[in-house]
Amino acid sequence: MSRELTYPDAGFTRRPYPRPLTDHWPEGYRLLLRRERLDIPDPAAGFLRLANGVLDWDLHRRAGLRVAAGTPRAAAGVEMASGIGVGPLRYYAPCRVLWAEEPEMDDDGAPLPGQRAGFGYGTLRGHPEQGEEGFYAELDEEGKLIFRVAAYSRPANRVIAAGDAANRGVQAFFTRRYMSAAYRLASGS
Repeated sequence: MSRELTYPDAGFTRRPYPRPLTDHWPEGYRLLLRRERLDIPDPAAGFLRLANGVLDWDLHRRAGLRVAAGTPRAAAGVEMASGIGVGPLRYYAPCRVLWAEEPEMDDDGAPLPGQRAGFGYGTLRGHPEQGEEGFYAELDEEGKLIFRVAAYSRPANRVIAAGDAANRGVQAFFTRRYMSAAYRLASGS
């Protein structure tokens, strides 16, 4: 039996291309939207590397989070926990993948322009936040490669709310790390 999500407004990160990520978010949450165009020599190949890195948790690992080696590729229903800390002093934040989109390919094995691949997950009991986060590798109609992160969240309890400034700082820190990791994944470095 799967555990329940810690918030009632699930599924808002599912945004198939070209649906915008700028509007129609649930009320009562802090919203984080980041978009980064990744200028690399071969955007189509970079899109595939990035999409696979997002879906295989390499984005999280390269951002400095601990994800168990046996964690399955992101797919609807997969439960995972990412950890921060040092050695045994590590805090794990549990989530469940709510949706995942694999890259779409043409008959020659090249990614089709005008698509998003990635996933969104929601928080489970034990996570310091309540809400959802989506990670998107995007290849637009012009063949440009874009990485996006969208999240809506609020503190899970009063103790976390009391330290919300620190919590926001941690979220901003890891969002910057995701952006750097996305470029490294897409460029193959």
